[in-house]
Amino acid sequence: MKQHLFEQRHAADWQDFAKRLDQLEQRKVERADSERFASDYRRICQHLALAGERGYSSHLIDQLQLLAMRGHQQFYRHRSHLGAQIIRFVIAGFPQLVRQEWRAVLAGALLFFGSLLLMGLLTWQFPELIYSLMAPDQVRDMEEMYDPAARRIGRFAERDSGDDWMMFGFYVMNNIGIAFQTFASGLLFGLGSLFFLLYNGLVIGAVAGHLTRIGYSETFWSFVIGHGAFELTAIAFAGAAGLKLGWALLAPGRLRRGEALRQAAGKSIQLVAGVILFLLIAAFIEAYWSSMTYADASIKYWVGGGLWLLVLAYFLFAGRNRHAPD
Repeated sequence: MKQHLFEQRHAADWQDFAKRLDQLEQRKVERADSERFASDYRRICQHLALAGERGYSSHLIDQLQLLAMRGHQQFYRHRSHLGAQIIRFVIAGFPQLVRQEWRAVLAGALLFFGSLLLMGLLTWQFPELIYSLMAPDQVRDMEEMYDPAARRIGRFAERDSGDDWMMFGFYVMNNIGIAFQTFASGLLFGLGSLFFLLYNGLVIGAVAGHLTRIGYSETFWSFVIGHGAFELTAIAFAGAAGLKLGWALLAPGRLRRGEALRQAAGKSIQLVAGVILFLLIAAFIEAYWSSMTYADASIKYWVGGGLWLLVLAYFLFAGRNRHAPD
């Protein structure tokens, strides 16, 4: 292709790209549409390669090379902002989102923690209720796991670092699987999230009530109190995200169901991102702190209580300032 035809065909694209670069460099826009910008940047690089291969004029090659260099700087500048965006989300975005979506969060928390507390009290008073949710061999295995005489907590007694790392991976996969199941099932008009919130709450409550009644409270509570602050909160929030999806389908208002679901999914996925963060923290604590048998139970209670207060303070106060009210 002759140079003048090449320029006629692509000159408008180069001018648009140059204008967008001007806006980005002068901070007239906060950031580029990453997918579109990447596509346009690759096209400029292709045009530069074609111009060099076809022996076009140095003036055109210099022009395209300058666009490519400027595009390269902007492309990687915005990519480098990803880490800053993640930090902002952790420090302020996630707790702000939880407060903004307080209705769904409250519903998820009431369903999960309410069923947990109710079943815990009922099982403590009526021991046979545990068998309505768990098979006898499962109950027996659980009792052996937390038997104070055996000095075993969780799945192992004292473990080496390799075992801790293996259990960290196990906890991550198991907990994220439960959370994703609770969230994604919200697409069944919220019924799936409702079921899993209640089911998980009932099972955990039944286990807590049963082990407390038979005298295994110290080994059980000292184990779960630390990571429970992050893990149980994450399950409730995963359910809240699923309920938000379900409500968008049940009551889309004036929007089409597809559009209502799309809007709800944006917030729900952000909630799930925070849930994953909390589950990673919970898995780390469970693998490296909760399973320690040489730490005194009273120390674990103090640490666990501190972690619950930390989580509560995080969602109540993090991300608040005078210029960006919730």
